[in-house]
Amino acid sequence: SDLKKENNNVIRVALVGNPNAGKTSIFNLASGAHEHVGNYSGVTVDSKEGTLRHNGYKFILTDLPGTYSLSAYSPEELYVRSYIFEEKPDVIVNVVSAS
Repeated sequence: SDLKKENNNVIRVALVGNPNAGKTSIFNLASGAHEHVGNYSGVTVDSKEGTLRHNGYKFILTDLPGTYSLSAYSPEELYVRSYIFEEKPDVIVNVVSAS
């Protein structure tokens, strides 16, 4: 059915990485969103979701708060860790700064 075909063409992508690595900039570029970015950590404090359609696929992008680890010591680490284990994205993109 069309619904089954549509679900097979949906790819859930989580953007993770250190604070201020560029996750939200990539999210904005890919999804067409206009989420706030800043040159300091803590700008993204919860997840944001957007979509990208390409070649018959629908990518559901999730911009997650920046973390240095998944140890669950900080609220951000706990949030990202819980998201990954509970939502089980199809792809996890670790965004790193080249500088």
